[in-house]
Amino acid sequence: MEINREDYISDPKIVESGNVGGATSSSSSSSVLKSALLLENVGDVVLTLNSDGLSLELLDSSHNDGSIISGIKPVQKFVNEIKFSDVYGVEFINYGFINGPRQSKSEQCFQGRASHGSEMYRFTVHSFQKSRSQPCLWVLAVYSFGHKDLQTCRTWVDRINASLNLERGRPENLLVFINPMSGKASGRRTWETVAPIFSRAKVKTKVIVTERAGHAFDVMTSAANNELKSYNGVIAVGGDGFFNEILNGFLLSRHKAPYPPSPSDIVHSDQRSGNSLFRNPNGRVTEATCQNEDHSPLLSNSVYNGTGLANFRTEDGTCNIGQDFEFPLPSEQFRFGIIPAGSTDAIVMCTTGTRDPITSALNIVLGKKVCLDIAQVVRWKTTTASDIEPYVRYAASFAGYGFYGDVIAESEKYRWMGPKRYDYAGTKVFLRRCSYEAEVAYIETESEEANPTVEKGQLFSRLRKRQGPKKSERVVCRTNCGVCNSKSDYMSKRSPCSTPFSSSGTRWLRSKGKFLSVGAAIISNRNERAPDGLVADAHLSDGFLHLLMIRDCPHALYLWHLTQLAKKGGQPLNFEFVEHHKTPAFTFTSFGKQSVWNLDGELFHAHQLSAQVFRGLVSLFASGPEV
Repeated sequence: MEINREDYISDPKIVESGNVGGATSSSSSSSVLKSALLLENVGDVVLTLNSDGLSLELLDSSHNDGSIISGIKPVQKFVNEIKFSDVYGVEFINYGFINGPRQSKSEQCFQGRASHGSEMYRFTVHSFQKSRSQPCLWVLAVYSFGHKDLQTCRTWVDRINASLNLERGRPENLLVFINPMSGKASGRRTWETVAPIFSRAKVKTKVIVTERAGHAFDVMTSAANNELKSYNGVIAVGGDGFFNEILNGFLLSRHKAPYPPSPSDIVHSDQRSGNSLFRNPNGRVTEATCQNEDHSPLLSNSVYNGTGLANFRTEDGTCNIGQDFEFPLPSEQFRFGIIPAGSTDAIVMCTTGTRDPITSALNIVLGKKVCLDIAQVVRWKTTTASDIEPYVRYAASFAGYGFYGDVIAESEKYRWMGPKRYDYAGTKVFLRRCSYEAEVAYIETESEEANPTVEKGQLFSRLRKRQGPKKSERVVCRTNCGVCNSKSDYMSKRSPCSTPFSSSGTRWLRSKGKFLSVGAAIISNRNERAPDGLVADAHLSDGFLHLLMIRDCPHALYLWHLTQLAKKGGQPLNFEFVEHHKTPAFTFTSFGKQSVWNLDGELFHAHQLSAQVFRGLVSLFASGPEV
């Protein structure tokens, strides 16, 4: 069958299921629809609609340079297929001028004109393409089609819309928070850039521009569950700290779970069962004899209910281990989204692979989804002399003490500098080189058992080098990650409703000494300053924290470690003074007067704390970074 330009100029036709007929349409969105149309800046094409997308076939390639127009920049090659999963909107545009094929300079000189076109009815399909040089970067692509017949264009718009309505998981109504002071005070400008994408995708948005610190937290905390259920998710236009504020406002009033053990609970348990390893400041590792390791409970009877679940206090003083059944977690329908406008945007880098607001907005309107581990951090004591008063915060990317806490505290003095304050504060803190006396306890996993550093029943004269996996052995988290989508051996042995510390066979390892920093990475934390992140092979949803303990060492060695962090393909964990442990929970006690933590870029004062991770507790509008 031959279709030429006359088909859409003099005698408009729609070809249904391969048969030439009048300008009719089918009510079934699954039937094939085919028309000869003019594609702007490309030329004459046959457009076909099938069950999973649109296919394009050039009728005459002699006047085409092989490119099409994009919303950002020209896309390099003619696209002959557009999947509905990649289309976020279609618009009918009234009668007007549409450009014909692009012409080379020689053709322009020969014909004496830049290009040719026609006036006709038009409709536009909004999609995206992945950048050739950066696969994680999604580039807006706009396909404008023209036809002389009004009904033909309307039929195409109706049929494409019907197909898009069949795409599952796409949001219809979102609550958007904008932090106008994030990063370089670009929150509003960033939203203005991406707002048209939500409009084209017909996503309703309720936009709240925050007026002060804690504004978003207060709104999320006070919002009724029925109100939140009217939205498909919450979007943060800002940085990691702003997302942390929204996340805490949502979880603190809705996530009910047992607290992790406090440091004193671990000490009491050690005294009862001897179920721990202790590493002293001189690097000697000793193991206490376990009297009944297989059957002894982790905690004393006063806090252990005998059912395999530790009975810890919750924020309201109860011992509730369930969820708010009006808003169960994790929730498949309710998701969070981040449009980056911060200083580092580590969460966005790890979940999309780029800090591009357009890419993040496309992930949101297309309904992409990844699950994200969340760490529950409980502060037991603010200072050495303070009473035990548990206070809960949640973190999605990182919790850090020592160097990490000092940098965030120092940077608060220089907020007027914008993102550069972190470099300046980091340099000042590094030159001071403060180390802190502390003790850390963490749950042993199978990876720890297999580590030659700890061998049962033996004493070590020194700590052996703890190396991270070689570059070739790293399993980096990517789109459709196999690690995040499968159960690890450790996770499969636990009851689905149990906490990571509730099993009677749980072993705690303890490490005490002078540390330059102690950090727990929930995700890899890739950013522009650390291209591979703190831990290159950390995953978004594997149920583990990566505990990093940097012991006191000479200035030059610590600088070498930091240099490796800033280097693509570096080995920052490959030092004798670096301890790296993969664990679901840990506790921390400071022996100094000052104790400042960094939780997702926010200050957190804690002399004594404990943390545990909840696997895949929240869902994000993201698809994971591309290879």
